[in-house]
Amino acid sequence: MRMRRKKNLEARLEACGNYIVYLDRDVKNFQDKSNKALIDFEKLFGNKNPLALEIGCGKGQFVREIAKRNPNINYLAVEKSSNVIVDAADKAIEEGIPNLRFARGDSEYLDCFIPEKSVECIYLNFSCPYPKNTYARHRLTYRGFLEIYRRILKSGGEIYQKTDNMHFFEFSIEEFSSANYGLKNISLDLHNSNFEGNIVTEYEQRFSDMGMPIYRLEAFLKDE
Repeated sequence: MRMRRKKNLEARLEACGNYIVYLDRDVKNFQDKSNKALIDFEKLFGNKNPLALEIGCGKGQFVREIAKRNPNINYLAVEKSSNVIVDAADKAIEEGIPNLRFARGDSEYLDCFIPEKSVECIYLNFSCPYPKNTYARHRLTYRGFLEIYRRILKSGGEIYQKTDNMHFFEFSIEEFSSANYGLKNISLDLHNSNFEGNIVTEYEQRFSDMGMPIYRLEAFLKDE
């Protein structure tokens, strides 16, 4: 079911100012990436601190918390829905988080806007699993996306994934392995493990309260 457009959406987006950048492309062609509009992150954040991404930030609970815990790291949270991202940006502004910005747009084009080898790590928290195999290419751990991440991650960069969906998790492990990523710290039940420092997302809390296990992994770029 499509979310109803929020009242005064455009005015609210405008009020967010430079807390939201727009990854807009004139031609929606997955293969056409000849035109780039690279973001100047030093200008956007006003510093040269390391950069981390969250792709699919939802209402922003996770990224707001991790940004507050790590003030010397800049965070860019990507979300394709204006309806969703405006709430997340509003809360970040209200809480006064200087090292957090949001990007509205499709993750298929991240490498058109983010410079090569500029990102320290990527967070994939409870991405849509797209259960039907015919939609596998839309999963954020599909090989096409993994190649995008490889281009923007620094050498040794890491990807952190959490999901409640076992089949999606198994798919992700296969895709990471096939794309020559290394894997470590794989957990089949995160909340009953000895992992420390976990930041619970909105979806995570809901699924955990239902007694569902949370799956987590860390993928990293191998030396090439």
